[in-house]
Amino acid sequence: MEDLKEIIAKNLVRLRQQAGLTQLKLAEMLNYSDKAVSKWERGESIPDLRVLIQLAEIYHIKVDDIITEHPEGEVKPKLNLGKKRILIVLLSVGLVWFVATVVFAMLYFSSATERFAWLVYVVAPFAMSVVLTVFSAIWGNKLTNAVTCTMILWSVVAIFHVFFAVFAPLVDKWWLFYVVAAPFQILIIFWFFLRKVK
Repeated sequence: MEDLKEIIAKNLVRLRQQAGLTQLKLAEMLNYSDKAVSKWERGESIPDLRVLIQLAEIYHIKVDDIITEHPEGEVKPKLNLGKKRILIVLLSVGLVWFVATVVFAMLYFSSATERFAWLVYVVAPFAMSVVLTVFSAIWGNKLTNAVTCTMILWSVVAIFHVFFAVFAPLVDKWWLFYVVAAPFQILIIFWFFLRKVK
């Protein structure tokens, strides 16, 4: 068993380094802690079968390539950085805009709401930002999380600005929305980039 731990540990280190990944990045891709990855690579423990299958999928290799001994460099990983994830995100964003278009068409062909049907496209960026934030929280990093939260903030500001311009045109204080939103933007920056994570 000790030999198997050493073989797996050696292969995991080699594959990760050849793929150009840090232990932290690999841990994020597996939804594990970097401490667990470190234990596997030191031979203190063996990843379970489900994790071995995930690793094989990430590197586009067979599980056998992880658990058997190979001469250096014989098995080269081809890193899968998530083409499926990008496709899922794009399809989800496309679905948001498709639903917005359907709602627009329904409102546009109703005489009571046709004048304001275009406002659907003012609200759609907010819905898209929420979808992107969810995927960013699952698969992204600090930068993508900060960008998507910023998109939510400014799409809400745009909604308030446009709705007040359309429904309360006498209220000429549109700039207040931007003044109120600016501190929230600063808080987003502080939250994602300047706080220390333990």
